[in-house]
Amino acid sequence: MVGPGHRQRPSADDPSDDLEASRTTVATLLSALVPLTVARRAIAVSVETARDRYDRGESVDIAVEFRNRLPIGVDVPTPRQRRWGWRVDGELEASDERRYVPERPATFSFDGGERKRTTVTWSGRFERTGDPHEFVVPDPGEYEISAFVATGPAGYQPSDSTTIRLE
Repeated sequence: MVGPGHRQRPSADDPSDDLEASRTTVATLLSALVPLTVARRAIAVSVETARDRYDRGESVDIAVEFRNRLPIGVDVPTPRQRRWGWRVDGELEASDERRYVPERPATFSFDGGERKRTTVTWSGRFERTGDPHEFVVPDPGEYEISAFVATGPAGYQPSDSTTIRLE
């Protein structure tokens, strides 16, 4: 006998185990049938900052969310190991430094309806890799902050952007 608040473990021949296993198999099969163009468009990207105005040189926390809008899992292939990225006014990670990412393909995988959240911090400066290597405080004005799934140059690239003002 099992007391209140406790659940009996299912027996080895419990039909609910078979049902759960068949759901997993069906979901895996369905996700494998999702065309690449649909998988890419299934991922919604949102980017936001805590405020829309910052002092020049002040750090900016950037919140990024990726969400699979489909009820089944999807795999979004990327041509390199970078699965996603962020930019300030079109500059990857606010730098002119060339980024070396292994050429091996990767996959950005999502379960049905899954959300992935992360935050990054922009220092409020642009990195310049010349001689001398320096960090430049941008001029006052509006700057676009964007985030994207790194699907490569061919095809649809899920992305979003927001604008902040530096004073």
